[in-house]
Amino acid sequence: MLPSVTKAKYVKDYLIEVKFNDGTKKIIDFEGWLSGPVFKPLRNKDYFKKFFIDGPTIAWPNGADIAPETLYAAAAVEVGPNQKIRRTA
Repeated sequence: MLPSVTKAKYVKDYLIEVKFNDGTKKIIDFEGWLSGPVFKPLRNKDYFKKFFIDGPTIAWPNGADIAPETLYAAAAVEVGPNQKIRRTA
C-alpha cells in the first residue's frame, strides 16, 4: 500500500503533525526541505501555514509539495513540554 496523508495539523515553526492512511501519526520537521525556488516562499512561516492536503500529500498554494513516500519515511520529532524539539527514531 502506498502511503497517503489523511490529516495534517500545524504544530509550530516548520512542524506539521501528519496522519497517514495506515494510521501512522507523527510530527515532521519540514525545514530541511525548504530550499530551492519552489520552496523559498515556505520559509515565511505565515505562508508555510497555508498548507493543505492535495490528493495523497501536503501541498502549498504555489504548487510546492513533498511526495507522500518521503513524508512517510521522514524521521519523527517530539515537542517537549517546554517546546523543545527532539528527533526520534
